[in-house]
Amino acid sequence: MTTDRAAGDGTERVAGVAVTPVAGHIGAEITGVDLAGPLEDAVAALIRQAVLRWKVVFFRGQRLDHAGHVALARRFGEPVVLGRRGSVSPAGFPEVETTADRLELGGRFGMEHAEWLDRRRHTLLRGWHCDHGARIDPPAATILRAETVPPYGGDTTWANLAAAYAGLSAPVRAFVDGLRAEHRLGVGYQPRPGDDAYVRHLLDHQVASVHPLVRVHPETGERVLFVNGYYLERITGVSRPESAALLEMLLEQAVRPEYTVRFRWEPGSVAFWDNRATMHLAPSDHAHVGARRIMHRVMLAGEVPVGVDGRPSEAVVGTEPGRW
Repeated sequence: MTTDRAAGDGTERVAGVAVTPVAGHIGAEITGVDLAGPLEDAVAALIRQAVLRWKVVFFRGQRLDHAGHVALARRFGEPVVLGRRGSVSPAGFPEVETTADRLELGGRFGMEHAEWLDRRRHTLLRGWHCDHGARIDPPAATILRAETVPPYGGDTTWANLAAAYAGLSAPVRAFVDGLRAEHRLGVGYQPRPGDDAYVRHLLDHQVASVHPLVRVHPETGERVLFVNGYYLERITGVSRPESAALLEMLLEQAVRPEYTVRFRWEPGSVAFWDNRATMHLAPSDHAHVGARRIMHRVMLAGEVPVGVDGRPSEAVVGTEPGRW
């Protein structure tokens, strides 16, 4: 089946399904497809190629339930089964995690959710992350669907880390190609005075890996600036002051507006992104609205990252490939 490319606007079409870019470097909207139904091979291939090309793709007006969400994910990879979820996630679908579970986490450790979030996001870039980046094998992709959203606020933003790398000057690219960095769960959390149950939890459940600072995408061959604001502890082999300065520069490069896209959620919206080539920022601008935001995600199992020099990532503690 042939792919038609419309003149001028960059839209691609297969069997009535259209892929239309929504920003210069990242993001495309896909229309004309019912994700709850069977996908023709040509349509599934179009979606896969769109995810690789645009890093995140958006669908609106979908009628997926939990079973349909898992079935869709299986069309593109192996869904991750998490070992532990919160009480909001559906019991009968271990692949599905409901993001409202996060609202329970602070309470487990004696804090209101707002305080817990504030202690984890105390810098402007701290909230930017890829999913489970401290693992030795972060998920390859994430499929997130919206059930209930506030009337305004709650948008999510993604950054294209391949474009961010390509946008560096040639000397800086050559320099960062050879660096590696430690990613660790709980990096930057600011403890409460005295005893802090969350700190004790982090110490008992450490997850850390050393990843290449530039990874080679296993499908596209692109070089990807493998940074995020949430898991990165430090660049190894350099001093901490040097590491801090370098990471600030690289994170600011990654979130330049031209490398990002922001999505306004509606009930029934679905976002499907390449977790190997993006980081994203979950919203924090809707708490005062007083409306619920209920989202469900399924992640696809990923591979161990490999650097420009061909060396794979190395597990430090609490993680091994394929074991969740």
